[in-house]
Amino acid sequence: MSSPTVVIRDVGPRDGLQSERPVEPSARAQLARRLADAGVAEVEAASFVSPTAVASMAGAADVVAALPAVAGTRWWALVPNRKGAELARAAGIDALTITVSASDGYSRKNVGVGTDDALAGLAGIVDAARHRRSAGVVVDVVVSCCFGSPFEDVADPDQVTAVIERVRRTDADRVTLADTTGTATPRRIDAVLDAVGTDVGLHLHDTRGTALANALHAIERGVRRFDTSVGGLGGSPFAPGAGGNLATEDLLLVLDDLGVETGIDLEAVLGISRDLPELVGHPVPSRTSAAGGLVPFG
Repeated sequence: MSSPTVVIRDVGPRDGLQSERPVEPSARAQLARRLADAGVAEVEAASFVSPTAVASMAGAADVVAALPAVAGTRWWALVPNRKGAELARAAGIDALTITVSASDGYSRKNVGVGTDDALAGLAGIVDAARHRRSAGVVVDVVVSCCFGSPFEDVADPDQVTAVIERVRRTDADRVTLADTTGTATPRRIDAVLDAVGTDVGLHLHDTRGTALANALHAIERGVRRFDTSVGGLGGSPFAPGAGGNLATEDLLLVLDDLGVETGIDLEAVLGISRDLPELVGHPVPSRTSAAGGLVPFG
């Protein structure tokens, strides 16, 4: 099998469910396993945050304990601080996402400190995540509000670039740019990529219906890593007006039609998406989940 041209990390079991009513750890682990079975190479399965802050993510270690080793799939966990990184490593997770924010207001809501303080502490979190470097730990720093902030404190790409430069001075392996409240457009994508380059991931939300257009434009620019969520679930409990993530199946539908290799079975993902309403208690936002796949053409 050829290597994927575009790599998708499905964040549904974490970001997709963090704003939903609490789902049992066993069910979250089952969702992650089904995504792996569908060919998703990277799955964010848990979040080692305080259950007091995000009750829906309680039981992260139980989720991880229920995840089998799956050839070709890497399990990820979100960690907000050094303690979270230590807990994730102790649970056996070797791929961690760490969040900082280009928005000082969002940073204070999300992690309890401003952007400068969060960046100052980032190296220590990365160090805790890499406690056993020989184990092949991978660290991805996700920078929130890269294309605008609900607190109106991210005004231009220069602010984002300054944060990215500080992140890149740490020992992190990757940087992912997050459109936390769905304010990105292709023009804004261009402005930020022109400043920071295309060796980044994108984490897109579909608050205003622009996520798919933004993803396709970024692919044309050379971006090859994307966070999506099965069913289009998601949203931050700390960001006013945040909508769901770009739906995994919505992006897959178009990429499959374009002949772009992802290694993921669209029909299997659609099967997962159609089971989600029973899990979360409401319909999912994904248009492809409702409409189904494409008929042959051309």
